[in-house]
Amino acid sequence: MTSVKSLQGKQWRWLDHSKAALYYSPLHSFAYDDTICESVGKEYSHPVVHTWVHHPTIVLGTQDSRLPYIHEAIKEQNEKGVEVIVRNSGGLAVYLDPGILNISLIMKDTKDLSIDTSYAIMHAFVQEMYNDSTKAIIAREIVGSYCPGNYDLSINGKKFAGISQRRLRNGISVQVYLAITGSGSERAEVVRDFYQTAGGEYRTSTPSVQPETMASLSELYQRPITVAESVERMLRVFGDYGMKLTKTSLSPNETHRFHKRLRLVTERNEKVLRD
Repeated sequence: MTSVKSLQGKQWRWLDHSKAALYYSPLHSFAYDDTICESVGKEYSHPVVHTWVHHPTIVLGTQDSRLPYIHEAIKEQNEKGVEVIVRNSGGLAVYLDPGILNISLIMKDTKDLSIDTSYAIMHAFVQEMYNDSTKAIIAREIVGSYCPGNYDLSINGKKFAGISQRRLRNGISVQVYLAITGSGSERAEVVRDFYQTAGGEYRTSTPSVQPETMASLSELYQRPITVAESVERMLRVFGDYGMKLTKTSLSPNETHRFHKRLRLVTERNEKVLRD
C-alpha cells in the first residue's frame, strides 16, 4: 500500500504562498510549479512543497475553453468578481477561493513514481493530514462533482478535494485542492452556472454538476477548520515522517526562469481565450 513514506528524501523546501497568492492570479502559481518542477527534475533542488490560496477564480481546462458561449460566461463571472483562466493542463473546471488550500508536492520523476503511484501518495498524505476524521477519506470518482476523476477525495460520499499532476523536465508536481471552509455546494453552483451559460442551447453536452455532491472539510467535520490549521496539519505530517522542511524563496536562477514561465502561461491563457 502506498504511503507517505514513498515521498522522496528527508530534506524538503517549502514555498509558502498561502497568504501572498491572494494578491495575484493563479497563473503565477502554475508558473511557480513549472519552475520548481524543472529545478527538482534537474536535481538543482531538494523536493519542494508549494502551498497557495487564491481569490475567487474558475480555472478551466482546455476542453472547457472550447464551449460555444465561453466569453459570455466569463463576462458573467467577471461581473460577479470571479476571475476565469485556463490552466496549462487537461481536466475540467475547478473553483478556487480563500477557503481552498492548494498543495503541490514536487518531486523528481523516477520509474517508481508512476501516474497512479503519484496520485496514491497524495491521497495518503491527505489522509495523514486529517487522520482525526471519524470517517474514511476515500479516493474514487464522485459523479456530479466538478472536475470528477478517479482520485476525487471524499468523506461519506461528499467530495472535498481533487488531485491532479503535471510532469515537466523530469519533475512531477502532484497537486491537490482542499476545500477547507465555506460551502462546497455553493462553489459547485458557481461552476454549474458557468457551464450553463457557456453551453447555451448546447448545455446538455456540458458537464452535469450536482452541488449536493460537494462539501468543505468544515462542513464534514461539523466544526470550523481554517486554512492556517490545515497548513499546520501539513507541517505535522512532514515532521511525523522525519522530513526536514525549510521555508524558502526562489533562487536567482529560478526567479529568472519563473518570469519566462509566467510569460508563457499568460500568453497561452490569452491565446486560448482569444481563439
